[in-house]
Amino acid sequence: MSQPDIPFPNSPVVPTMVAETHVIEFSCHKGIGCWNACCSNIDISLTPYDVLRMKKRLGISSTEFLKEYTVPYEMEKDGIAGIKFRPVEGGSACRFMKPEGCDIYTDRPTACRYYPVALLSMRKQDEYVDRDSYAIVKEEHCKGHQVNRPITIADYRKEQGLEEYDELARGWRQLVLKKKSSGPSIGKPSLRSRQLFFMACYDIDRFREFVSAESFAKLFDLPQEEKAVLLKDDVALLQFAFRFLRQVMFGEESIALNAEAAQERLAKVQEKRLIEEREAAKKRALEAEQETGGDEGFD
Repeated sequence: MSQPDIPFPNSPVVPTMVAETHVIEFSCHKGIGCWNACCSNIDISLTPYDVLRMKKRLGISSTEFLKEYTVPYEMEKDGIAGIKFRPVEGGSACRFMKPEGCDIYTDRPTACRYYPVALLSMRKQDEYVDRDSYAIVKEEHCKGHQVNRPITIADYRKEQGLEEYDELARGWRQLVLKKKSSGPSIGKPSLRSRQLFFMACYDIDRFREFVSAESFAKLFDLPQEEKAVLLKDDVALLQFAFRFLRQVMFGEESIALNAEAAQERLAKVQEKRLIEEREAAKKRALEAEQETGGDEGFD
């Protein structure tokens, strides 16, 4: 089968979607001619679970990790943010690259595990789940494709520990896909929403403080048993963060509000609606008065 024309000749991604049953021939190992080449020039986006694993590996807080090892970027103009690995000062190499390989290999990011496969998150209408579609990355420097080691993408994912990584970042991908596919129907997220998204997804230790605060307890009716688990377990807290963001950003309520807070919220909504109706009535009255005034002298 002939390959389709590549719209961007210099792109390393072959623009053909394949299933997880697709067989690739690839091996990356010490001694291969291109060893560490891909780590010398990085452009690595991180998932929330990547942050969780690496900050734990380094023994620092998520806040410290973000400040020291990442750079934020906008996924779309005035939209939600992603984060990328910060390379070495004044260069493009990964800060964890050593002559013998990756210094945090067992906790390396999702993108590193996937290489030379690219996960393509797809969304069908009225859904926001990522589909199992993949593309193959082929770069001129990489000699791994020349190694005779056939393996299906499904088996490669298992070999690289990606089933766990993908499952625990699925909620984040769903949020990103839903936001991108919703377009103007939900408008641009407010500054507060963007800040909440960044904190809940990437700064899990700050989000823990947010959940444990008295103000959170006043607003949300979270069972004490569940809250105790969340405050102790980073993974559980991360999955809760995705639920929280679906509620805040898209109105998909799964976290009960306290009765008093719910009533107060309803009262504020009604008050806002009343103010808007009054303003609209004033505007209509002013327009009618101007039209009437404009007709004077023609009776």
